[in-house]
This record gives sequence, structure tokens and C-alpha cells, in this order.
Amino acid sequence: MQLFQKIAAAVLLSGICCAAFAQKKQLGAQQYFKSDFKDLIQPLPTVSRWTDESHFLLTRDSKTYLIDAKTGTEREATDADRAVTKVVVKTTAYIKNKDVYAKVNDVEIRLTNDSIPEVNPAVSPDGNYVAFTKKNDLFTINITTKKETRLTNDGTDVVLNGYASWVYMEEILGRATAYKAYWWSPDSKHIAYFRSDESKVPEFIITDGVGLHGVVEKTRYPKVGDPNPEVKVGVVSPDGGATVWGDFNEKNDQYFGMPYWKPDGSALLVQWMNRLQNNLIIYEVNISTGAKKEFYNETQKTWINLDHPGLTFLQNGKGFIMESDASGWNHLYYYDMKGKLINVITSGKYTVINANYIDEKNGIIYFTGRSRENTAHRDFYRVSINGKGLQRLTFGDFNHAISNLSPDGSYFITTYSNVSSPAKMALVNNKGKVIKELGDSKAAGFDQYELAKTEFLRVKSDDSLYDLPMKVTWPVNMDKSKKYPVLISIYGGPDAGTAWDIWGLTGSQQFYAKEGLIQVAMDHRASGHFGKEGVNYMYHNLGYWEMKDYTTMVKWLIANGNADPKKICITGFSYGGYMTCYALTYGADVFTHGMAGGSVTDWTLYDSHYTERYMGTPANNPDGYKTSSVLSYADKLKGKLQLVHGIIDDNVHLQNSIQFSSKLQDAKKDFEEMFYSGGRHGWGGNKGLHFQNLKTKFIYRYLLEKEVPEGMLK
Repeated sequence: MQLFQKIAAAVLLSGICCAAFAQKKQLGAQQYFKSDFKDLIQPLPTVSRWTDESHFLLTRDSKTYLIDAKTGTEREATDADRAVTKVVVKTTAYIKNKDVYAKVNDVEIRLTNDSIPEVNPAVSPDGNYVAFTKKNDLFTINITTKKETRLTNDGTDVVLNGYASWVYMEEILGRATAYKAYWWSPDSKHIAYFRSDESKVPEFIITDGVGLHGVVEKTRYPKVGDPNPEVKVGVVSPDGGATVWGDFNEKNDQYFGMPYWKPDGSALLVQWMNRLQNNLIIYEVNISTGAKKEFYNETQKTWINLDHPGLTFLQNGKGFIMESDASGWNHLYYYDMKGKLINVITSGKYTVINANYIDEKNGIIYFTGRSRENTAHRDFYRVSINGKGLQRLTFGDFNHAISNLSPDGSYFITTYSNVSSPAKMALVNNKGKVIKELGDSKAAGFDQYELAKTEFLRVKSDDSLYDLPMKVTWPVNMDKSKKYPVLISIYGGPDAGTAWDIWGLTGSQQFYAKEGLIQVAMDHRASGHFGKEGVNYMYHNLGYWEMKDYTTMVKWLIANGNADPKKICITGFSYGGYMTCYALTYGADVFTHGMAGGSVTDWTLYDSHYTERYMGTPANNPDGYKTSSVLSYADKLKGKLQLVHGIIDDNVHLQNSIQFSSKLQDAKKDFEEMFYSGGRHGWGGNKGLHFQNLKTKFIYRYLLEKEVPEGMLK
């Protein structure tokens, strides 16, 4: 009897174990190679708009519902719910077949019919005009009369009116502007614009080998220490007439940031910065005379970012909210209309990312910031404009993405997750109370599948000042007696961290984990986690602190994470390419493999505004330029390096990889190299797939040491 019981118990235990094992399915080819995770992950609902202060439309499973934010109740939306009751005349402008068109509500109007292409059309706030540029001159056209007015007359290949130079577009105004460098006044009575003279800016020549004779491009591109464009700031009427020029000397070595119009259009606030980029002055410019007076003045020991607009006027006309990181952390400040500080709104060792909404009636600001508790999370906060009553409105140990605030700021919708929790969506009120869970991306089959474990970790820096963040996806079924290759994906630039405690699931991530690869995203002290205080370490010393902190984290992985010290691979593009090349040379004692794309290899080869912000010039920082250059350490390469570049890259020029390749050849170093014809700072199509395959083959050849499985290549 006892023997029977033992056998029965053994059979029962075996059945339980088998059942437990059977509960976890293995991912298949569709998931691994097509990222088809519909059995595990489902789409979250979408919110189209708020119909009033307390109701919004939400679409779930192809049906639209009206949600009552006060109670959380919902019902299927009717046609009346969907209807927009308030009719607003909406005018847009766009380019079609190189001509300017306007659309007033749904009526399309062709405004120009010209063989010369027009660019960057923008409708005036009152909807009566469209401004645009043509052959580097600024024009307007009256939508009703179709009268075209030429506002400037001296545009050439090197004189640009209302059209930005390359360095201003890339580094100051932003790529989203598409070179647009003019701004309507709120009352539609004036247009402010930049006039840029590039005649002294050196040309950089880019060639490609396509066709019989190849192609040549010439770009006015100021490298470190080169003359910058000479910029004038002007104001002109949309009906034409003389431009009023701001009282600045365009011959001075200086930069101008995006200007702000005062809300009533009475004056223009012009951001001015010296070439060293450590003094920002905002001048109030009289639009009738061009006379200027100082409105705001900030200095820092390192640099100030000019490409970060952070000034919001209050509608009540009593002042404005300003962002600044002068304290070492980006925070909000309240100023009166004359530029005098009224009070500090936020302070402390955390970063304000964005002021989402200002409730002027109740004197409350709602903002997104890096969490005060965890720098790898975003949270949503409220604070009184007088700086009192700071309250976290989001919840839990999650990263929150805030969207769809109600019109009066009483409610908001957050999508939240962390590395181990798929994203959910919730409706929350402005007191921090969760009103309703709106969606869960975890599908019914999620818990039935075996997924690789992803963790968010912190590693103490060598000097014990910072807890460095690291996101790690571990191999499936790790054997603690074995060593595993490591793939580190980074960007690494100043204030540009990539290690966030947020959910992510891809087929390649899971397949590489099955293959036995440790996958890592890591951030150094200057990545933004530790405010401007941390980023300042980069000043005049790019490369050093990034590599020091990366090395600390890699050593932790070797000591604690079963990482194979003979297979430490790093990969990145642009600044990440620089980091990769630097790691395989300067950091060659730790990093053994690298895949570098679009890499800066010597900072004298990059543009003036970006580089000098951090590095100064070779004249005032010769040692920094030498120690930050990959070329200085080419003879130290001893691992496997893959070097890739787009041939017509107009941002980080191919010249960088050519000079590095030459140094490696002179040092008799072996490396792999691939150039892409037609490739700029990134490329798509089949060449993009070829690039992905190139990296996949590198990983299998050197890290996993086996053939690439069928289905893995694109």
C-alpha cells in the first residue's frame, strides 16, 4: 500500500511538473522574425478628442465610446457625440507640385503658378495671408485677392531671407522647421525673419559615384572655428515696405535663437548668444525702430542650450514662465512682463521636461518631469505658480506618458509601464485619483508564453557619485556556470539617454535572448538622468566620462552578470558611432567588438555650433580635442570593428570614416568597412535592410559563433 502511494505521488508530482512546464509556450518564427505578438500583446484604445471639459471619445475594438470623466461611465458614441458643434474656420497652406495651395475648411485654393519652387508656406494667424520663400527671398500672398508681394529682394545662393542656413536648421531651429526662418506676429501685422549671409562660410563638397560622371553637392558647412553665417534679424509688413532691422551687428561672432513675439505683437524678443555659448541674452526689440533693450540675461560656467525654447506667456498678460537649467537641473521660473523674476516655481534635484498646461484661473501648472524617485521614469506633477504645493499625480513604479489633457486640465490620460509590465492606460483626475482603467496591452495569452527576463538595474559609479542606469535583457534559461556575449546598444550624446524603465518587446530581442546574448542599454552620468549637473562633466572633455561610466557598468556585468569579457560588443550610430569607435580604441582593454555607423571620429570635423558648445575651440581647448579624438588612439585597436557610413552624409561627413580608416591602415589594423551610395545620415530601402543584415551577420560571426538562422535576415 505504501509503495502504491509513493508511485501515485510520484506520478501526480510528475503530472504537476509537466502541467506547469506546459503552461509556458515557446515563441515561434512569426514572433521572432515578424514581431507578430498578437497572442501576447493587443493594441491600447485611442482617444480622439475631448467633447467638453469632462467627456471624451475613445475607440476600442473598432467601436467608439463616450467616456464621462467624472464618473468613469461609458456608452457607445452617437453621431451627435461625434459631431463638432463649434464651427471654426480653419485655413492651412501646403506645397503641391511646387506651388502654394491654401485650404479654407475643405475648399482648396491654388495661390501660385510658377516654374520656380516655393517652400515653407505658413498661414497668418488671422487666416488672410500665406507667407513662403522662393529662391531665398520671402513672399506673401493674400488668400482672397491672390496678390503676391515680394518682401525681400537680395536672395542669392549665399544670402538667405526667411530660409535658414544648414547649421541653424540642424543645431538651433531644429530639423522640424525644414529650414523655415520666419515667424508671424500674433496680430498678423508683421513677420520677423532671419537674413543669413553665408558668403564667408566654407563650402564642403560631397560626391557620390552614381551615373557616368558622378554627382557633386556643395554645402555651406561651418566646422569648428570656421566663420558662421552672418545673421540679421528683421521685421517687415506682410504688405511689403522696408524691413526694420534689429540693432545688432551682424559682423559679430554670435548666434540668434528662435525669437518670441510678445502676445499682443507689440515687440519681438530676440535670443542672442555669444560664440562661446555661455551667455544668453534675450533682447526686447522695438519693431518700429529696431532699438533693443535687455529683457533677460543668463550666464553659465559651461554652456547654455539655445535650441531649447522654454518661454510661455500667460494669457492674463501678467508674465511668463521660463525654463532654465542654470541651477544644475531644468526648472520653471515665473517672470513679469518686464523680465523681472517673481519667484522660482520648481527646484530640487530632478528635471522638468515639459510644462503641459497652465491653469491661470487657479494658478496651477501641470508638468512632466523625470521622476523625483526614479530618473528612468517620467511622472506628471502639479504645482502652484507661486512654487508651493508640489504634488505627483501619476502613480506606482512606472514610466508615464501623458496625453490628452482635458481642456481645463481637470483630467489627463496616462499610458504607463515598466520593463516587466506591458503598457496600460488610465484616466486620472488632477488630484491624482485614478478614475478608470482604459486599457491593458497584455493579451489573454501573454502569461502562456516564455519571455526573456528584462531588468532595470543601477550600478554605482567609480567615484560613488551616481547610480548609473542599465536596462538588461538576459538570455533565456541562463546557466550560471557559463559566460555569455554582450551586445550594448547606445547613443551616448549629452543629455540624450536611452535607458528608460519602460516596456518593450521585439522579435529580435527575444530571439537573441534565446540564442544566448545579453542585451544592454546603458547611460552615463551626462545622459540626462542627473540633470545639467551631470551633463556638465562633458565640458571640454567629450568621450572620457562616457567611457569611464560605460566601463564601470561592463565590469559589473562581467563580475555579476556572467558576461564574457572576450565578447563585449558595443554598437551605435552618429554620436553612438563615435562612442563605438572610441570604445574600440581608447577603451580597447574592455570593449572587444564594435559596430559603428555614421561616426564622428574627430570633433574638429563636425559643425561649429554643436561641437563648440561642449568642446570650445582647438585654440582654447587643444588637449580636449586631442584626447576626445578617435584618431588619437587608432593604434590601440585590437578587437573586431565594423565601420559603416553613408557616402553623401551631409551631417556627419564621410570624411570622418575616411580619416579613421586611413589611420587604421597606417597602423596595420584589420577592420571591416561598408559605404552606402546615396546614404545620408541614415538610409532606408534595400540598403537599409542590407545594413541590418550586416550587423546581424557580425553578431553571429563573432559573438554567437554560428551561422545565421533561416528567417533572421531581412
